[in-house]
Amino acid sequence: MVAGLREKARSFADGQGYFLILLILSILSHFIFPFRVLLHAPFILVGILIIGAGLLLAFRSRALFLRNRTTLSPYESPAVLITSGPFRISRNPIYLAMAAILIGGAMVMGTPVPFICTALFIVIIELLFIPEEEQRLEETFGEEYREYKQHVRRWI
Repeated sequence: MVAGLREKARSFADGQGYFLILLILSILSHFIFPFRVLLHAPFILVGILIIGAGLLLAFRSRALFLRNRTTLSPYESPAVLITSGPFRISRNPIYLAMAAILIGGAMVMGTPVPFICTALFIVIIELLFIPEEEQRLEETFGEEYREYKQHVRRWI
């Protein structure tokens, strides 16, 4: 991706901003575009459970940031490398939680466009935010972060 385009996209919104924009677009697309509903009853319940799991994961991860008094901002250097709780299974549990909420919402709506928004969110986060966040973590925590990175996957 061209560096200038990357900077413009990052200045437009942070990861949470893109999540909210794509969540709203998912919901609006469900009502604006008359696509046939492809997923029904059992998938709706599964979608609700996935949304709940995503919310739980987001709140738990956020609580760890607050408890450790470190930044949630993808633009600032963290004070502490968090490796406990959800960070034992994912290096990016908050992004994972956002993706889960989008996927769960797409399942509840059952139409194709919300799934596209979910995929777009994951691509945006992978290209615009995670590489620089990981570089910042490596610069700040050095070998400790490299070791953590070898044992914990980026998403799940």
